[in-house]
Amino acid sequence: MQTADKSKTELMQSAQDSMNRVIQDMDLSQRQKLALTSRILFDKGHDSGLAGQITCRSDIENRFITQRFGLGFDEISAENLIEVDQDLNPTNGEGMANPANRFHTWIYKEHPEVNCIIHTHPTYIAALSMLKIPLIISQMDTCGLYNDCSFVSDWPGVPVGNEEGVLISKTLGTNRAVFLAHHGQLVTGKTIEEACNLAILIERAAKLQLLAMAAGEVKPLPVDLAQEAHDWVSTDKRNKVNFAYYARQALKSHTDCL
Repeated sequence: MQTADKSKTELMQSAQDSMNRVIQDMDLSQRQKLALTSRILFDKGHDSGLAGQITCRSDIENRFITQRFGLGFDEISAENLIEVDQDLNPTNGEGMANPANRFHTWIYKEHPEVNCIIHTHPTYIAALSMLKIPLIISQMDTCGLYNDCSFVSDWPGVPVGNEEGVLISKTLGTNRAVFLAHHGQLVTGKTIEEACNLAILIERAAKLQLLAMAAGEVKPLPVDLAQEAHDWVSTDKRNKVNFAYYARQALKSHTDCL
C-alpha cells in the first residue's frame, strides 16, 4: 500500500490534483448555467411563487443577467433570461426584472469578486428565519458555510428599496452567504456553480438545524476541523463537479432548459 505513510494533508492534495486532472468541466454558457440553476433550485425546494432572484454578471460592465419577472424558476430557460442595467432596465427593452433585484446591484457594486447572486425563500430557511436566530453549522456536510454566513437580525420590509441593498452588502462582508431573519437567504459566488452549491447547502443546513433543535441542544464543531472541511469543499473544481451532478439530475426532467 503505497499511500499508507502519507499524511492527511498529502492525501487531500493528491485527491484535489486527481479531480482537476480526471474530471472534465461541463461546456456551458453563462445563460445555460443560470437557467440550469433555476431548474435545479426549483427541484431542491427553493420555489416560492415569484419570490427570489438568480443573477450573474454580464460580459458588459455594470449589467447582469436575470430571470424575467412573471416566470417561475421551473420556467426559466437560456432563451428567456434578460440582461438589465444597474437601474433594472432591460437592455433590449423587453420584459422586466424582479424589483427586488435592486439589492443585487449593491452587492455587485461593493463586492467586485462576486459574479453570481442567489436569493430565495426555501421552506426550512424561511421557517428558521422566523425564530430570528443565526444559522448554526454543526454537521460535516454543511461545513462549506462554516464561518461563512452573516446574519441580518432585523427585517427592513419589502426589499425593493436601496436600503436593503446597502444593509445586505455591508453585512455580507467577506462571507459568501447571508441569513435574513423573517425573510430568507442570499448566497454569492465567484462562479454560478459556487453560488448554486451554496444555495442548496444553506437550505440543507437550516433543515438539519431545525431537526436537531427539536431533539436537543446543537453542539459546536471543533474549530480547526470545521475550517479544514470548509476549505476542502470550497474549491472551484469541487463546485464544478457538484454542479455537473445537479445539472444532470435537472436535465432528466427539464429538457427544455437549454
